[in-house]
Amino acid sequence: MDTPLFSLDKVSFGYASGEPIFRDISLEIRAGEKVCLLGANGSGKSTLLKILCALIFPVHGRFEAYKQEITENRMEDDHVAKEYHRRVGFIFQNSDVQLFTTRVWDEIAYGPLQMGLSPQEVHQRVEDVLDMLNIQNLRERSPHRLSGGEKKKVAVASVLVLNPEVLILDEPTSGLDPKTERWLTDLLLELNRKGRTIIVSTHNLELAHVISTRSLVLSESHELVCDGCTRDILENRELLMAVNLIDEYCHVHGESEHTHRYTHG
Repeated sequence: MDTPLFSLDKVSFGYASGEPIFRDISLEIRAGEKVCLLGANGSGKSTLLKILCALIFPVHGRFEAYKQEITENRMEDDHVAKEYHRRVGFIFQNSDVQLFTTRVWDEIAYGPLQMGLSPQEVHQRVEDVLDMLNIQNLRERSPHRLSGGEKKKVAVASVLVLNPEVLILDEPTSGLDPKTERWLTDLLLELNRKGRTIIVSTHNLELAHVISTRSLVLSESHELVCDGCTRDILENRELLMAVNLIDEYCHVHGESEHTHRYTHG
């Protein structure tokens, strides 16, 4: 069997100021998978994604990526860090965190420039990704004057321009209008068909159904309680209720009992 792309072995993490967020989390993700990380708000999804992106590091346990242990000391090597973040792209939930220049074209060009690519290569990559995402009309705009959907497209462009092998997205459809949400979903599925590994955290069960074949479920006590087929997980009402991803109540319409089921958004 192929070596996992990402491997967490009994990983624990916590900030110095508080209780541990995770204890003894173990999981593996292989190249080419499309995986959803499911859990209610506060379950630790974003923290786990940041470990995969090498933005934070385990306190205990071992995290490996690309057959190498990933540690804070290792990522202090500028060459190692640049190569890792070229291969593994992270798209934050809040696009404003990711956008900081005064022009969309410069925003997209920033990453390739930091990688030391030639001006000609940077120009070609930026133009290619503007065309691919059909956002040429935004090129001279200020990122901070864009709509939420437009900001998300620019944030995605600023990662795709590096041609990453892995795309990791934190609550990617949060705050998006339906049209932009569908655009992003279609884009991620197409990128996966072309070989990209897709890892998405969400509490949006409809998104999980559309975008992933495998899901990892975190409880509100930050435990990995299920790792399996997304379809089976979404049909498991008891599990989804236990981790606070759905709620339901029963009442009577006339002589019939009727169940309402809610997805927490």
